[in-house]
Amino acid sequence: MRRPNKATARVFAVETRFQKMAKRNGGVSRDRAIEQAQAKIEEAKPGFDQWFKAELAKLKSLIECAEAGNAEQGWIEKANFQSRQLRDSATPLGFELLAFIANSLCEILDAIEAGGECQMESITCHLDALVLAAQKSYYRLRPEQVPELSDGLRRLARHVGAQPA
Repeated sequence: MRRPNKATARVFAVETRFQKMAKRNGGVSRDRAIEQAQAKIEEAKPGFDQWFKAELAKLKSLIECAEAGNAEQGWIEKANFQSRQLRDSATPLGFELLAFIANSLCEILDAIEAGGECQMESITCHLDALVLAAQKSYYRLRPEQVPELSDGLRRLARHVGAQPA
């Protein structure tokens, strides 16, 4: 196999939408845009608690129905969507433990969607961890501050993801 000549490779600079907008007259500087984004995040934090609990209730309902043998069609995909919603919202708001747990659950649900075995115990374990992390006393914790929980969920996700389809 022949390697391409480095001299023939062309590099194209791609200008992002933000860069285009920033260059326009009256455009917002990068620092100002970051400042505004951080202000919006701080503005959203108070409503996060109520939103998170509502989303967690939806996820819990899906999982409990599946556990009871009454799973609706496509429940894994719906549960995975809910988990991603939780993870993607918790991350920028600084709720690291919640984001970590939701991400770990996403890994398990991704493995199931890819044809892996559905082990309800691993899913309910993550659901219980999310319920625990949703308590105010856990909100601001990082995964490394609860190593037993974090390490256990990592091992569980690795084990479930390693199962042959």
